[in-house]
Amino acid sequence: MTAADTNVIIRFLVRDDEKQAKLVYRRLKQAESNRTQVFISLAVVLETIWVLESAYDKSRAEILDAITDMRQMRVFSFEKDEVIERLVNDGRRFKKADLSDILIAHSAQSCGCGKGDTFDKGAAKLPFFDLLK
Repeated sequence: MTAADTNVIIRFLVRDDEKQAKLVYRRLKQAESNRTQVFISLAVVLETIWVLESAYDKSRAEILDAITDMRQMRVFSFEKDEVIERLVNDGRRFKKADLSDILIAHSAQSCGCGKGDTFDKGAAKLPFFDLLK
């Protein structure tokens, strides 16, 4: 299995550089033909969310739909897929919380954390976080 960097995932999703997008498509087809997978780490998911929001002005729904679509493709293997599933579900449910905060919360929970501390008032609206005062 080979891991994909954020820029590879961005080229796949946005196709803003035709040459690089074709290379990504060819790489995914190769993995599919070889019955191998491309690994996507939680860090790459977090960066992808940030890039899609800040650089490409993608909506929350577009980002969650893209993640959902990628999870359905056999060529991709997500680190802690159950965390990604909870991100998508809670991303649609907690509309005022940042997707990155939701991912951080579920990632921490998957490692055994019961709560999280934050100074971020938005993150503190999630059940996981306590606002430090």
